[in-house]
Amino acid sequence: MEKRDKGIRYKIKWFLNIIKNGLFLHGIRNTFAKIGLDFMPYYWELGSINIEPPQIRDDNSKYELSVFGVKEITYIKNNVIGIDHKDLMSDLNNGSTCLGIKYNGEIAIYSFIKHQTFLFRDREFIINPTESYVHNTYTFENYRGRNLAPYLRYQSYQYFKDKGITKYYSISEYFNKPTLRYKRKLNVKPLKLYLSVILFKKWSFNFTLKTY
Repeated sequence: MEKRDKGIRYKIKWFLNIIKNGLFLHGIRNTFAKIGLDFMPYYWELGSINIEPPQIRDDNSKYELSVFGVKEITYIKNNVIGIDHKDLMSDLNNGSTCLGIKYNGEIAIYSFIKHQTFLFRDREFIINPTESYVHNTYTFENYRGRNLAPYLRYQSYQYFKDKGITKYYSISEYFNKPTLRYKRKLNVKPLKLYLSVILFKKWSFNFTLKTY
């Protein structure tokens, strides 16, 4: 009975957090996707490298930017719930860069940067030699609310500046309001609004809803 009560309390807390963080519609979309009705509107965006450096809401001296390798990716795979389906190690082996921030040696946040043309839900996105695609950003729960996501995005831009990268693209789900809020603060601009439809994991359709 006690175990059941804990499970109920967890589900209630999870649901309230979704509403609090503006992810209610995002959660509904994910629920329908699980039963085979996968409708995903999303933005294709261009990041701006001319922004003011975001500040961490904490003692900056305890945070360190570093390039993550196999050790860190293995830790992430073993400790982040819900990313089992994402082949992060394959991304790393195929040339993507994983940049992250550690707090006293503990991983606080990470993000992947892809340097090659790729497919997203059966739509091809061309990445040229002077461009990159930023994706799979994740902040560990203990470090949320410290402005780390904008800080890491800015540091990623700086890291690749000397490598000739001048454009940074990203994708944001239309219903993921927290992600959209922090990206707008970084002056990330939507270029296209697309709709992807995947029915029962068999039929895939792509539509362009709007060009900005």
